[in-house]
Amino acid sequence: MYKLLRKRIEILFHIQVAATGIGLFRILYGLITLQEIVFLFYFRHLIFDPIPYIDVEFPLIPFFLCLWGLFALFLTFGYRYQLAAYSNYLFWIIFVNFTPMQRDFDGGFDPFMIGVGFFLLFMPGEKAFSIDNLRKRLKLPFNQQTTYPETVTILAYYIPIIICLGFLYFDSAIHKLFAPHWMNGLGSWLPATQPYYVSAIDMSVFLNNEYFQKFIGYLIILFQFSFPFFFNQKRLKIIYLIIGFSLHLGITLTLNIYPFGLGMLSFYTLLIPSSWWTSLSKYLTERTASLIVFFDDQCPLCNKTVTIINHFDIFKCIEFKSAQSHAINFPEIANLPQHQLLKDLYSLEIKTGNVYSGIRTYIKIFITMRYLAPLGVILYCPGIFQLARKKYRHIADSRARKTCDNTSCLILTAPIKFNTLYQSFFEDCTPSSFRINKSRLTKILILISALQLNSTIHYGIFYRLNIQTNNPLIYGLSQASNSILLLSQAFIGIVPHALYLHDHFAGYDHILAITYTHNDSEHQYWLPFINQEGRLLAPNWGRVHSMWANIAVTPTLDRTRLDKFLMKTTAFWGANENLDLNQVTFHILIKHISAPNSWIYDLRKHNMTAPWTEIGSVNWTNNHCSINLPSDIDKF
Repeated sequence: MYKLLRKRIEILFHIQVAATGIGLFRILYGLITLQEIVFLFYFRHLIFDPIPYIDVEFPLIPFFLCLWGLFALFLTFGYRYQLAAYSNYLFWIIFVNFTPMQRDFDGGFDPFMIGVGFFLLFMPGEKAFSIDNLRKRLKLPFNQQTTYPETVTILAYYIPIIICLGFLYFDSAIHKLFAPHWMNGLGSWLPATQPYYVSAIDMSVFLNNEYFQKFIGYLIILFQFSFPFFFNQKRLKIIYLIIGFSLHLGITLTLNIYPFGLGMLSFYTLLIPSSWWTSLSKYLTERTASLIVFFDDQCPLCNKTVTIINHFDIFKCIEFKSAQSHAINFPEIANLPQHQLLKDLYSLEIKTGNVYSGIRTYIKIFITMRYLAPLGVILYCPGIFQLARKKYRHIADSRARKTCDNTSCLILTAPIKFNTLYQSFFEDCTPSSFRINKSRLTKILILISALQLNSTIHYGIFYRLNIQTNNPLIYGLSQASNSILLLSQAFIGIVPHALYLHDHFAGYDHILAITYTHNDSEHQYWLPFINQEGRLLAPNWGRVHSMWANIAVTPTLDRTRLDKFLMKTTAFWGANENLDLNQVTFHILIKHISAPNSWIYDLRKHNMTAPWTEIGSVNWTNNHCSINLPSDIDKF
């Protein structure tokens, strides 16, 4: 196995493809991380306070969330990529493993984000659509720069795909074999009929087609089992891309676990063939520039300016030429005196022959770049235009001119190190060091495969088959396996992917909701948490949904857990609704639903329209919570 894998790595190493997909994936991953940080900030009192707004145990949480958000922004824009990737990875580990997120507010996709964050440390995420690329370009004058598409080894795509997607799918498929509703082809249907789990979009037209639902259910199992072995086959790659993207888009639209759905969807940018990005680039970019900008190639500031503009001109609408060397070739510009031409930034519109200078050149540049056109329109506004022209005039008249060589036009005064883990494994390789790196990479992949296999066998086979033994050797191996699982889960995100199986829905025949009344009124209001249908309202998705639907309200209600989250939920939403907790009574409602293993027509509507019954209340007195529920609540 070792020799086979090593030989395969050596073959794939020499296949170079565009870095476009990795750059886009980095951006999407960063944006998903940012939305999760905003989510955590909004729900920080619910998640981190023992008693929301009353007992604040972690006062520095907002600061660390903002710091994490800053590094997530760096990661999104590709600024100081290696630092941002390390920081983001550490923040995920710390927040998931050392705060209440780990126990009570599992986001469902935390291990996935940790695992992807780990591989981002080794991926060349800065090679496309990044500020780091711009910083490297700024080290040379514009005329000495070479523009060419950044390429990376195809291993940078395949390794994260096989481990983060392939292993996840295969492990999940094994667990599905033990779930009756999945074996009946209803694995995707059942969660989509349960009020706590559905989104605001009514998918009944699809849910009420039994044959379609069973086709989707069996297709998912087949897809997950076969993905690790065939996703990179040339003739099958597009099929796996379309099926996988469609399935996760369906999850995102149907269920209220949006972060998980979006996270999985973002990964499919790595599965898109490189030729597609090349074709799309040719389609979107201009064949010939529509605007020519003439700049003083002996001016450091001008070199920096055109380098920055050229970097962000993603549609290639603008061409930059030296005023000293090329202006004479254009009659509209050639008649200008040399001192005047070098005093301002001039531009020539190809179609009309119009010549612009100064701040009007910048306005024309923004409009020509398409996606910055609104900024150009804003600069035209009265008042703003005059201020911008005055500022431009001050900068243009005070700039220094000098002859540029390889170093004199640098924007950076200190050397910048761009060495990454990717470079150490895949780029900075002499023939001898490549053999070492190839061997090291092979061993790392085998180790990660063994860690995943340990999880799959431990939970997917032994746990599901309920294999028990008093053999001391087997018992010792089991304990060692548990210890390894703790480490692999914490640092690589390897966990059992047993989502929405029979042991989750079996006996799930009741759900709870909360309303409230003011003590001087009998009118009941619904807390903005669960609505009359039993559906969790936005933004109570992701980890808040998990807290309520997977921990607080379960097939067998645990009063300790239920009381804890009734207290936290009423305190949090009471404060957010500006309620005086001492002056309101929260009412606990229950209704019965159905979660069968066989298909039932219009089950979603039946569960949504079932009636509610009041069974208890929550009262607050001087920051103390009193919960009144019957001791035999499970019998209601």
